[in-house]
Amino acid sequence: MSSAVDTARQRERLRQQMLLRTLLRDTSPDSLQGWMREREPRAGRALAAYTANAGASAERALSASFPVVRELLGEQSFAQLARAYWHAFPPARGDLAWLGESLPAFIAEADQLAEEPYLADCARLEWALTRAEVASDATAEPHTLTLLAELDPGAIGLELTPGTAVLASVHPIVTIWQAHQGADGQGTDGSHGESADRFAVVRAAFAAGKGERAWVWRDGWRARASQVDPAGFQFMHALREGRCVGDALLAAGESFDFAGWLALALERGSLWRVVALPGARMTID
Repeated sequence: MSSAVDTARQRERLRQQMLLRTLLRDTSPDSLQGWMREREPRAGRALAAYTANAGASAERALSASFPVVRELLGEQSFAQLARAYWHAFPPARGDLAWLGESLPAFIAEADQLAEEPYLADCARLEWALTRAEVASDATAEPHTLTLLAELDPGAIGLELTPGTAVLASVHPIVTIWQAHQGADGQGTDGSHGESADRFAVVRAAFAAGKGERAWVWRDGWRARASQVDPAGFQFMHALREGRCVGDALLAAGESFDFAGWLALALERGSLWRVVALPGARMTID
């Protein structure tokens, strides 16, 4: 009896493995024929329907995370991209909200999209925005700002609020993203109607060969993005790497306006707290 049960379990386990491989397009559906029961003539159609539904679910999940990429490509091309990506990077987690984690790299390596070199960086920005909206909550600790005056820059660190990110591109990714936020008919200048050409600034930025650096943060439940100057980008990038304030200031350079950046970071809720690093000592006047 035990041997028969073990054999049945092994057969079922193998059948499930073949099913998964077929769904992920790792093997031919014909390999399942011997495992389909004769009394289930609709199994093949059910498998095809399940695969189609999984592809549609992937398309919806990616559309939610990358609405600007979808608009740039068009509905049909984006649907094809989503399904090709799903086959190349099947979900590794139960939460489809993480499905797009590798999409920017997938776009960058796609030969079919080589003529749209800005698209991968637009996807990188949208993924940062997506992650910002679901980042952990962190209540700002303004009382820790006193450490800025009490300790040397090399003895303190600045921790950014979860979800805060910076990224750089040789393309005008922030301008592109902001222009598409007016897709409901409102121009970026606040005007309404078809006469508002919200993409004029995008064309101008491309014509100027303008690259941009993005600062991503969460405003309430909504993620936002804005341009940040090179010095501010270097400063925040160093902080994201866990470097002390002194090193971050060196990375930013002499032109960096720390006071101005601090005020803006507090306004946007991007600064979580100031922390004393191990071995830090109070400054003695």
